[in-house]
Amino acid sequence: MKVLYVSAEAVPFAKSGGLGDVAGALPAALRRRMVGCRVVLPLYQEIPQELKDQMHFVKEMWVPLSWRSQYCGIFEAKVGDVIYYLLDNQYYFGRKGYYGHYDDAERFAFFSKAALEMLQHIDFEPDVMNCNDWQTGLVPFYLNKFYRGVNEMYAKLQVVYTIHNIQYQGIFSPDIVENVLGVDWNDYAGGYLQFDNCVNYMKTGILAASWITTVSPTYAEEIKDPFFAHGLQDLLRQESPKLSGIVNGIDTVMYDPKTDTHLFKNYSLETIEDKKVNKLELQKLLNLNQKADVPIIAIVSRLADHKGLDLVAAVLNDILGDDVQLVVLGVGEWQYEEMLRSAARAYPGKVSANILFNIDLAQKIYAGADMLLMPSLSEPCGLSQMIAMRYGTIPIVRETGGLKDTVQPFIAADGTGNGYSFAQYNAHDMLYVIRQAVADYHDSEKWAKVMKNAMETDVSWNGPAKDYIALYRKITGKR
Repeated sequence: MKVLYVSAEAVPFAKSGGLGDVAGALPAALRRRMVGCRVVLPLYQEIPQELKDQMHFVKEMWVPLSWRSQYCGIFEAKVGDVIYYLLDNQYYFGRKGYYGHYDDAERFAFFSKAALEMLQHIDFEPDVMNCNDWQTGLVPFYLNKFYRGVNEMYAKLQVVYTIHNIQYQGIFSPDIVENVLGVDWNDYAGGYLQFDNCVNYMKTGILAASWITTVSPTYAEEIKDPFFAHGLQDLLRQESPKLSGIVNGIDTVMYDPKTDTHLFKNYSLETIEDKKVNKLELQKLLNLNQKADVPIIAIVSRLADHKGLDLVAAVLNDILGDDVQLVVLGVGEWQYEEMLRSAARAYPGKVSANILFNIDLAQKIYAGADMLLMPSLSEPCGLSQMIAMRYGTIPIVRETGGLKDTVQPFIAADGTGNGYSFAQYNAHDMLYVIRQAVADYHDSEKWAKVMKNAMETDVSWNGPAKDYIALYRKITGKR
């Protein structure tokens, strides 16, 4: 089995969100299971120079795109056991920022075409291309239109299209159809490209791919609902026979309290008392009152409505009226940044508002906090709750998407569950569950059990990698 993972970003080269983490970790997990998985992504200007120095030039090729024939350099790098191909074109990728440029439609049409064209120039013939999000939505369409008849490799090639966040669909003016995409108007009007009088790259990928996945089973069901689907619900209901959800994992080597160099003191389930050292040092670092018996509730998140910050705003004074401490790390919408700064001024020693992005501090918070609050309106998968569990920090989540799939409510009667959750998007339901968690925190026997359950939860890529392999086998007929 050979798989080419096609992504606009991948750790360690480029990351703007969860997609970068997935594209860096899943291929490595597949390789460990004897799947020949390689990754292709653009060679961005912002890739660190020390990584560029490790790349070697394979060859150049010319990519046909409408009336153009564009240069593309193929570079290769190896990270661990995984080979990465990085596609170079300075006109498209030699600029700051991965996305948000005026010509993104053309940039990622080029990348999609180049990823297919590259297969004729490298010593790797994949059985499956696993494409990701709107930036690669044209890959299965271009494969079907231009490449199926070129040779046997393209004829047999299957495409899995993974939706990480349906909110971002790659929507552009129909003016690009002939001049940028290089297809005729019938391709647009015929239905593959057109959606709501625009070109929609994600819609194209959904229709043209062999199979569609998304990043949790619950999210796979949610995106058939208008509330979550951002207009694509009817299409996804239509295509539901080829839609499935596979929950993400995390890199359990990177996120390991036994070895994480960011921590004040390393610990494990066997040395869980050392977690208190991290808590006391975190309190000292953030100028909080040093009280080991007061629970720290953490929020490590983008500060936005979408992440449930409106719920936090509605009951913030109620939360802070209880004997708890609140630590926040993140940036986002102005009103929430100001709300948290004001709370830190009003509750000195009780609230720490860190309006910034800092990986070192994030790891210290995951290790030093007692609970992680994630009251998201929607969450395709979510990584923070899995990282928190790895560090024995108990997630409090709303039951949506991957949060519902990875966090099971703690039931004291039988000692099951690894966190706390609430179903309705309601601030007082959230407050009730927070207070339930705080009450259990003060019962040492209960809290020891829920911490043990959380730290023993398998949040690795082991299970998801097996599910992807089963899917690849299904659509290729290979064993």
